[in-house]
Order: sequence, then C-alpha cells, then structure tokens
Amino acid sequence: MKKLRCLFVFIIGGLTMQAQPANYVEKLRAYQQEYVQQHEVVSKEDKKYFRFFPVAEKYRVKANFMKLADTVGFLMKTSGAKTTRFFRYGKLTFTLRDSSIQLTLYQSEQLMLDTTYQDYLFLPFTDGTSGEESYGGGRYLDLRLGDIKDNIVRIDFNKAYNPYCAYSSGYNCPIPPGENYIPLAIKAGEQNFTKPSH
Repeated sequence: MKKLRCLFVFIIGGLTMQAQPANYVEKLRAYQQEYVQQHEVVSKEDKKYFRFFPVAEKYRVKANFMKLADTVGFLMKTSGAKTTRFFRYGKLTFTLRDSSIQLTLYQSEQLMLDTTYQDYLFLPFTDGTSGEESYGGGRYLDLRLGDIKDNIVRIDFNKAYNPYCAYSSGYNCPIPPGENYIPLAIKAGEQNFTKPSH
C-alpha cells in the first residue's frame, strides 16, 4: 500500500490553479520547483537532472467528463511482477491541436479503501514523446473527485510527472493502458530524467 501511495506524488495543493492567472507560467515554474524539492526518491545531489518541457498554456485543456459504471475493475499491469486493480471511473474527451482525444480516468481499489486517498483519480498516459523526450513507461496526472464540476474537468499536462520507476528500480509502477495513448507529442510536463548512467 505504501509504495502505491508513493506513486501518486505531489497532489495536494498542486491542483488548485484552475483560474486563468496572468502569471500562469511563473506559477507553474514554482510548482515544478516545489515538486523537485519535495521529491522523495531522487537524492538532493541528483535533483539537478530533472528536466521539464517549457510551460505552455495550450496544454491546459477543458475536457468533457462521462461517468462509467465499472463495478468489476481490471488488473492494470505494472513495471514489476505485481498487478493492481483499478476501476474505469470515467471518460475524458477534449480537443488538442485540432485533434479529438479521449482518455480514461481510473480509480485505484487500494486507494479507495484509504480515507485519505479515496477521492483520488489517476490519469496515466503515453504519447508521441514517450521513449524519446519523455519517460518510455508513460507519465501520470492526478485528479480528485472535486475536480469534476458540471461534467467538466481541467487537465493541465504541464503537471504531468514521471513514475518513480523513471529514477529507481524496485517499484511497481502502473503502466498506462493502450486506451490512454495520445497520438500527439505532448511537449509539456516532466521530461526524461537525465542522470548519466555508469
């Protein structure tokens, strides 16, 4: 349970910038700096190897939400030997760069049993940068039930982050299902971790 919770990092506080502030870019940069400073896996000495795409407000989109009635769930593959059960909570549909995109929003069975995390929703995805400019195992976004308002959800890809497996072995990181592949290069959020291998 502890390792799974660790994969959903830096949620509280970071998902509150839903207005249109004039200094949006500066606020996102501050958000990213705080993300790096608070990261639990990467050592202080190695935090200089974090990289992010330039903040771009075009990657902050408004998605239509449709609730799904999934009472069975499925076992989502992870980077390790374990699987973990998720439920398909809903579908998100939005337009980005003139393309219609649909993603599935998931809810973790384990987190649903924890009163602290039971309202968390999980949005893993891969895109045209995966394995090149960004981590090959995909990236994550976190939402909460309260972020769904009148069947509208604001998605900010500038907040996309890497799973812990991008930095260290030994974690069971959920692998984004194929249904959450975005056929565009999402040049927003966290890029590949650049620490040289020895």
